[in-house]
Amino acid sequence: MSTESQLARLGLFDARVPRYTSYPTAPQFSGDTTPADFGKWVRALTPGSQISLYLHVPFCRRLCWFCACRTQGTSSTAPVLSYVETLKAELELLRNALPEGITLSRLHWGGGTPTLLPADSMRALAAAVFDVVPLGRDAEFSVEIDPNEIDDARLDALAEAGMNRASIGVQDFDPAIQAIIGRDQSFEITHAAATAIRARGVQSLNADILYGLPDQSPQRMTDSVQKLLSLNPDRVALYGYAHVPWMAKRQQMIPSDSLPRPEERLELYETAKRLFLWDGYVEVGIDHFARPDDGLAVALREGRLKRNFQGYTDDTAEALVGLGASSISRFPQGYAQNTPATSAWAKSVLAGQFATARGHTFRGDDLLRARLIEMLMCDFATDDAELQAEFGITRAGLDALYRPVQGHFGDFVRRTARGLEIPASGRPLTRMIAAMFDAYAMAKTGHSSAV
Repeated sequence: MSTESQLARLGLFDARVPRYTSYPTAPQFSGDTTPADFGKWVRALTPGSQISLYLHVPFCRRLCWFCACRTQGTSSTAPVLSYVETLKAELELLRNALPEGITLSRLHWGGGTPTLLPADSMRALAAAVFDVVPLGRDAEFSVEIDPNEIDDARLDALAEAGMNRASIGVQDFDPAIQAIIGRDQSFEITHAAATAIRARGVQSLNADILYGLPDQSPQRMTDSVQKLLSLNPDRVALYGYAHVPWMAKRQQMIPSDSLPRPEERLELYETAKRLFLWDGYVEVGIDHFARPDDGLAVALREGRLKRNFQGYTDDTAEALVGLGASSISRFPQGYAQNTPATSAWAKSVLAGQFATARGHTFRGDDLLRARLIEMLMCDFATDDAELQAEFGITRAGLDALYRPVQGHFGDFVRRTARGLEIPASGRPLTRMIAAMFDAYAMAKTGHSSAV
């Protein structure tokens, strides 16, 4: 039986499973987590420690049809400017709760399109952030940049504020595919943006590209990846397009009959993967590639790779704090998510209260399962010694967790002296294997295709 036939028999081409950027996953969050919990968890941070900070800007000049993020369109800057003022107020609430001496290991502006902000607003927002939480030593300040929504003045403002990593969404360079997904972004515009970013001394460049888009073929995928490689990004996220029109209404604009079949999606992924590997990139986890000297590749080699809501990371901070509408925070005690509606978020913040609407407090064996899943997603292997030392579980207890997985996936997993390992042949199944360690009920319609 061929490998593809075996993968099909195990359900790879039919399954819908989480991406496991958190455990438990966001659909498991409830309203039991409150603004009081968020404040309590912030105050419990270790004085003098480092945190990651994520600022969400949910506005876009145009709404791309493929996108399932929480965003809203705007034709003027007025709502964006108002939103920034509320972000500053939320930063003040954070200041009042933070212990002494906290610094930033990572700062990320995402969206939406944070580069919608005028240059002066960018400077003011960065100054407000650093007044509350200064950048720590070797800190990273990254911004998601839309090549269609950037100019010299805004790039100057970001560089002057300390941006040292930029992230560009590419998706696909084929004009016909761009027309289908509502994303008009030429290679020339993208190349100009990358060149302008690097001209300002920002040498670390990320790029996102999608597989599984309408009318994609291996030939078209090859062309887009080769164009992307000519930009020489330091790291690339190769995400599978998640077609969930029942959740993201704008995706109804995309004809579902033009989408590649799951078997074709796997071929598209493998096509892109081969090109990245041939060009010297290191494979990082299930969907990232990095230059050997990039922080992700170094963290992978040194066994320090982590996974969070922004994907793979080498960040070691004890907490990720999310500000802005719909932002998610992760603390040692659990997850907290802000209300998604900008009006409700602003009302709460301007009333002097954090905007937490839902979340999850860790309980039972959540942290054990979270770490086990993270190991599989990052290293394709677990480390029994670490799990035993950190969580007090016995080898027999781990064997009991592994046994159903071994029984279901057969030779696509193997038990070693170190732990449970996913060999290269089984790596397309990684999310499905991780899902077998998920103790929470899973709604199949709430997640993306396993491939």
